[in-house]
Amino acid sequence: MELLFDPIRLLLATAKDVLPVLALLVVFQMVVLRRPLPRPGRIAFGFGLVLVGMACFLGGLDLALFPVGKTMALQLAAGVESGGKELWTAYGWIYLFAFLVGFSTTIAEPSLIAVAHKAEEASHKAVSALGLRVAVAIGVAVGITLGTFRIVTGTPLHIYIFVGYVIVAVQTFFAPKMIVPLAYDSGGVTTSTVTVPLVAALGLGLASNVPGRSPVLDGFGLIAFASLFPIISVLGYAQLAQWMGRRRNGKGRRAPPGAASDPVVAANELEGKG
Repeated sequence: MELLFDPIRLLLATAKDVLPVLALLVVFQMVVLRRPLPRPGRIAFGFGLVLVGMACFLGGLDLALFPVGKTMALQLAAGVESGGKELWTAYGWIYLFAFLVGFSTTIAEPSLIAVAHKAEEASHKAVSALGLRVAVAIGVAVGITLGTFRIVTGTPLHIYIFVGYVIVAVQTFFAPKMIVPLAYDSGGVTTSTVTVPLVAALGLGLASNVPGRSPVLDGFGLIAFASLFPIISVLGYAQLAQWMGRRRNGKGRRAPPGAASDPVVAANELEGKG
């Protein structure tokens, strides 16, 4: 009888992946810096926790997140009736499911939460952590929805990515300077522990059940949308806040102290001081 969860195998596989990183740090500390390891007992204990935590996490992905995402995509796509002709309008529930999955998983993404709090702290609360998370989540949701539309219609992936980065390049010239690096980083932190498993399972499940689609050729690519569109949404949010701030306060007038929660108004102030 095959076990659903093999902890020994997962621990060995995780150790195989993590040990080279630990060895690199130890060698660099002792050979290059020529200093002893600080608190080796604590390091060993922490390494053990990392192994156990990562093994449990990988096991949870295999047992829960991957099957749930793939099964729901299969069930939603299987219920589509288009009269023998594939119509992109017949997949409305798929698009809604993709939007909600993208938004909810991004809001819960630990890496995004960490970056948002650091951004709020570094900007002295000029950048709202919650506002940044919502802006990124909307971008991921729209991107994944558009990605599912691409799978259903079978249009080439490179067209969407090319047009998306052209939009990002144009936005970069007009967005406040303070928000541009943060927007670019926001695209990377979305593709992490919570979002990637469900998004990948969604794409593979959908491509497997849409006639004429290949899981290999069409099932992948959603993660690229999840990385690109948050940049567009954060830059767009910054530009919108900038326009609203200028309209509210008039030309050449500083935003009131109460508007400090608006990240781009604060960005304009910092750029003015510079």
